[in-house]
Amino acid sequence: MELKPGDKAPDFEVNDQDGAPVKLSDYKGKKVALYFYPKDNTPGCTAEACNLRDNYAELQKQGYEILGVSTDSEKSHKKFIEKQELPFKLLADTEKQIHEKYGTWIEKQMYGRKYMGTARHTFIIDEDGKIEKIIDKVKTKEHATQILG
Repeated sequence: MELKPGDKAPDFEVNDQDGAPVKLSDYKGKKVALYFYPKDNTPGCTAEACNLRDNYAELQKQGYEILGVSTDSEKSHKKFIEKQELPFKLLADTEKQIHEKYGTWIEKQMYGRKYMGTARHTFIIDEDGKIEKIIDKVKTKEHATQILG
């Protein structure tokens, strides 16, 4: 089942970079930009995270909470956050439970080789927990602008 704007965002519970459990339902009453990215400390993912970091004050002013999701471990996320000075949480979806619910674990292809990986998508979730917008063509260096519309 593919999610679309207007759908209720599936709730989840996974640990953040510090091992603390995070649930989407904890953010009721806030706008959430739930962004899925392939891997910590890779060029595109670093550009995307740093763009969100550099525009974090404006995103917060507009009422957004940022949650990054990848299949990397808590330890990997912690290193990424420290290295890039990221002010938001990164969720360790090592079992791919959030990816499955949001349809972001997909077959990809590189150099003719097929493999499973993360689709770089961002789900904008409104204060009532409904999906307002899905950004499926993420521009890593301009992502905050895409979120802010």
